[in-house]
Amino acid sequence: MEKKDFEAWLDNISIAFLSLTDLQKNETLDHLISLSGAVQLRHLSNNLEILLKRDFLKLLPLELSFYLLKWLDPQTLLTCCLVSKQWNKVISACTEVWQTACKNLGWQIDDSVQDPLHWKKVYLKAILRMKQLKDHEAFETSSLIGHSARVYALYYKDGLLCTGSDDLSAKLWDVSTVACWEWSSGAKTQHFRGHTGAVFSVDYNDELDILVSGSADFTVKVWALSTGTCLNTLTGHTEWVTKVVLQKCKVKSLMHSPGDYILLSADKYEIKIWPIGREINCKCLRTLSVSEDRSISLQPRLHFDGKYIVCSSALGLYQWDFASYDILRVIKPPDFSNVSLLGFGEIFALLFDNRYLYIMDLRTEKLISRWPLPEYRKSKRGSSFLAGEMSWLNGLNGQNDTGLVFATSMPDHSIHLVLWKEHG
Repeated sequence: MEKKDFEAWLDNISIAFLSLTDLQKNETLDHLISLSGAVQLRHLSNNLEILLKRDFLKLLPLELSFYLLKWLDPQTLLTCCLVSKQWNKVISACTEVWQTACKNLGWQIDDSVQDPLHWKKVYLKAILRMKQLKDHEAFETSSLIGHSARVYALYYKDGLLCTGSDDLSAKLWDVSTVACWEWSSGAKTQHFRGHTGAVFSVDYNDELDILVSGSADFTVKVWALSTGTCLNTLTGHTEWVTKVVLQKCKVKSLMHSPGDYILLSADKYEIKIWPIGREINCKCLRTLSVSEDRSISLQPRLHFDGKYIVCSSALGLYQWDFASYDILRVIKPPDFSNVSLLGFGEIFALLFDNRYLYIMDLRTEKLISRWPLPEYRKSKRGSSFLAGEMSWLNGLNGQNDTGLVFATSMPDHSIHLVLWKEHG
């Protein structure tokens, strides 16, 4: 058939084909395929693959590709990265997707990082750490041995753990290397004398040159840190003052402004709020409680970050807004009667009881991990347990999940440590 005649014939056939129903079109194609030889079938196979298997990530503008990828979950995206090098490149560079995935895992986001491939790597690190937490494999234990009598006092700051013992010694430990220094009796020591009962809690601030202490004599004393002189005695508590916290305020209200120093003191039933600054003489701003008839007691586990007050009780964790003093929420994990607060952040809370150390996701108020604890020493005379690094409670970032998590004194006079495992 001549080319001109063929083209005319093809036009007529095409017009007729377009007038058919879908079923008729399919029957026509089936008939034509049955009449085709090897050359025609190979031609059909090559062209169908191009028509039917289009790589949309390769063909679409990058902005549209990113928009479509946002609808997929991270695990599916990781599988899609295996399709081809092009898919892996595009998906790995979708910053918003991986940042959102990291946030959902409780990870802190640093918007200053410009590397488009950075956040996929962060997500892979985050998902590994969260799996370790879920499988109760995120921590490891260690022991510090050096005291010859009961250890009652524990204090931790910047990677160093200070311990005080009935063997009349105080030791300073580097928890990462387990190195120990003993303070000699010739070191300068400041004494703060004046309470008529046992001292349960102290806090201090170098900028204000102030140390505060809570005692079994129902008072809080304010001391000059440099001289040891008692500057003021705050009264009003009717029970032992078991916890004091000195912190800078971060919110504005009718009673205080951002930057003001605030003292919180807690007894068995009440939390009192005091203004502390250059003017030492102060009056109680507010008294907080969870029950007017004192039917609910508070535990000596108090947290204050300048914006929120959190205290554990027999019924759960109570959180107050510091600007309004309103109770924002009461968190009640299962069997909370035996659980105490160690640390509280924007994303996580650290809790413990006689058997386990717990991590709670505060967004869901569910326990996401636990770690077994030995039979530690329970002391009425001093602090027998404490939390270590606390910044990770506001969100993990890949650098702050290192070092000490928890420390407690043991009946054999050693100190039991719970530490973060290094990333796998």
